[in-house]
Amino acid sequence: LPVIAPEAAELTVPVAGVARSQLEQTWGDARGGGTRAHHGIDIIAPQGTPVVAAAPGTVEKLFQSEAGGTTLYVRSPQRRIVYYYAHLAGYAPGVREGLAVRAGDPLGYVGDTGNAGAGNYHLHFGVALTTPAQRWHEGTDIDPYPLLAGKSATR
Repeated sequence: LPVIAPEAAELTVPVAGVARSQLEQTWGDARGGGTRAHHGIDIIAPQGTPVVAAAPGTVEKLFQSEAGGTTLYVRSPQRRIVYYYAHLAGYAPGVREGLAVRAGDPLGYVGDTGNAGAGNYHLHFGVALTTPAQRWHEGTDIDPYPLLAGKSATR
């Protein structure tokens, strides 16, 4: 597995009831009719399935985005990693900016908001490396698949 930062060495699968063995590698897949590459992993699950924190941190931003729909960003305690959760149907009760979370804590629910497409229920989960000074959206995206599945990034 790639060594990126100790705090991301083993992530919790961020969708309740989904096993590591069920994850599919979607990093780099064509999106937008081939105009861009996918920078994350899509985890398919029924509408309303709980989305949980993949790792400990602080909810840094709740954001409504054209592409990601209802989104949430969690920053690692060391401020070197941002975890991105997109296409949510909504946030879990009590979720707010500044909330400290542990791995497995509820964040929201699987949805199809943003550009997911109606009825295409899934969580788009992304991981970005940041410096402590960078803002929540300024990191460098890395492939989350090996961190979640415990496998190499190759297909």
